[in-house]
Amino acid sequence: MSKRLFFSVGEPSGDLHASNLIRALRGDDPTLTFRGFGGVKMTQAGLDCDFDLTSMAVVGFTEVLPKIREFYRIADMAEEVFQRGDCDGVVLVDFPGFNWHIARRAKKYGLPVYYYLPPQLWAWGGWRVKKIKRYVDRVLCNLPFEEEWYERRGVAVDYVGHPFFDVVDSQPLCARFLREWESPEKLQVAVLPGSRDHEVHRIWPLQLEIIRRLHPQFPNVRFMVAALKDQHALWCRSQLQNGDKNLPIEVFVGKTSELIELADCALMKSGSVSMEMMARETPCTVLYHCSRSTFILARLLTRLKSITLPNMIAEKTVMPEFLAIGNSTKAVDQATDAMRKLIADPAARTEQRRSLHSLTEKFGQPGASQRAASIISEDLERRSGSEKKAASRANAA
Repeated sequence: MSKRLFFSVGEPSGDLHASNLIRALRGDDPTLTFRGFGGVKMTQAGLDCDFDLTSMAVVGFTEVLPKIREFYRIADMAEEVFQRGDCDGVVLVDFPGFNWHIARRAKKYGLPVYYYLPPQLWAWGGWRVKKIKRYVDRVLCNLPFEEEWYERRGVAVDYVGHPFFDVVDSQPLCARFLREWESPEKLQVAVLPGSRDHEVHRIWPLQLEIIRRLHPQFPNVRFMVAALKDQHALWCRSQLQNGDKNLPIEVFVGKTSELIELADCALMKSGSVSMEMMARETPCTVLYHCSRSTFILARLLTRLKSITLPNMIAEKTVMPEFLAIGNSTKAVDQATDAMRKLIADPAARTEQRRSLHSLTEKFGQPGASQRAASIISEDLERRSGSEKKAASRANAA
């Protein structure tokens, strides 16, 4: 009888990585079937989607509170599947606030739980490792320093690498788009405002202000905005004022990787896409925004020296990063200066490219999806063998 895996994935980036994991799992065992919570990419990869959880992606208490009842309803849907015995294992991807509930409910019914792209407990809320030990059978971690952190705390863990490098290695870029927008005459800047609605609404106005400041000094630079959805593109365009009509801004939907590849440098929101920026060796400046209350809480709970993954891995600043706390003026000033240096100075771009190349050579090798799939497949097979032996002994008795 074929094995059935239940996925719970609540982020757009998680949808992408989980879709590649599903394909790798199916390559290991074509009889495997998949159901659960995910998004469009997972559905295209073969997930029987019970609910599009990526539509619920939220961050922070103020965004979660209005949706708590809906989250509990969705978790109840998962428990009904577990109770009926309609799956043999559970794969969680990021989204810890919700996925803790899925893990706890899965363990009620004795299901093995695998956490791929686990929460960054080493950054904040380290006490939550007790939940990992209680509800998760195996952590498949993605950053090189995570494995030792989990091992020291007695968690079963495997370092598989980061799946963004699989995306860069395997995802074909649109050659026609690259040919159409390649421009030896113009220096091109990719602008990445984020993948969630609230991120775009907070970050794009700051990025637009930076573009306004840079354009008079660099009139020949083209700014190419990467929107995840049509609604994001429409909103970004709606923020352009009468005085912005002459700004060389182009907004594209679904072309993030192509824009990173084309760009001479980039202005981006902090996030996991920084790993793709690293893999494609595109120099960039990172800008993020949070409220003062969120910052104060984060300072109390975290030990982070950086908000950017390549900087964390390198343990130094490779990508200049600036955090706007409440009033964004200082961060916008600093990010503008950093972008001005990248645009004006080819040597500065070359230096950052070299640092990114060195990091990629050491930590950016593809294969995370396949390594994770092999571990899950082997563990499921081992458990199945143990169950058959136990049943055989019971029958013999």
